[in-house]
Amino acid sequence: MARKRKPTTDAVEIMHRRYSEGKPERLQELEEERANAEVARQIYGLRQAAGLTQQELAKLVGTTASVICRLEDADYEGHSLSMLRRIAAALDKRVEIRFVPLPGKAQPAT
Repeated sequence: MARKRKPTTDAVEIMHRRYSEGKPERLQELEEERANAEVARQIYGLRQAAGLTQQELAKLVGTTASVICRLEDADYEGHSLSMLRRIAAALDKRVEIRFVPLPGKAQPAT
């Protein structure tokens, strides 16, 4: 007999139950969108912290302000590691890539 779930008023939980739960392809899309948004937020935040305009950062990176604008857009999906490294170098940073477990996935013992 299936267990009945506890009712909720949590909007995020309701959205998850309705659109993602039991749909691995949707969960994968959601993770990709979260990653794109996080990269955009990081670029924007670093640029702001450096006190640079998009035009100024673009000049340091050797590109155009429209490219920086695209990279700061959460919907942009074309981030390249080489461009991220150029931006990091212009801001005296380095790119660090980590592999982390997906939420809710059992991890193999090491």
